[in-house]
Amino acid sequence: MSTVRGREKSAGAEAWGLLTRLFDDHRRRFMAIAHEFELAPQQIAALKILRERGAIPMSELAGALQCDTSNVTGIVDRLEKQALVERRNDAHDRRVKLLELTDRGAELGREVGRRMRQPPAELMALSASDQQALRDILRRAFGI
Repeated sequence: MSTVRGREKSAGAEAWGLLTRLFDDHRRRFMAIAHEFELAPQQIAALKILRERGAIPMSELAGALQCDTSNVTGIVDRLEKQALVERRNDAHDRRVKLLELTDRGAELGREVGRRMRQPPAELMALSASDQQALRDILRRAFGI
């Protein structure tokens, strides 16, 4: 155990602190990528969901983004203005608007996803055996 301000800190607590630091760094990288592509974080999340699920109703996107359908309207309006998504009527229920990625939206979504999946330099700087050990420990922690 290490000490923090006179208190002992468990190895688990210290590991969690380090993982939190890694998550914070990942979020900063995510925000920089979003800014680079002139997208808000929720717009990137919407592109990812549409890439994974295909054409879906706006209400399903709202549920996946955990926001109100009125918020999704604004998100989709901005994505549609950039020709990244399009709305179309559902063939079975004309009251339902389906959202679908355009070719441009799919391409941008793939690029953002590729960039976000790249491990941070700090992890890649570890030796191959340290990377494997970290992977194995995290697999055990998550029961994988």
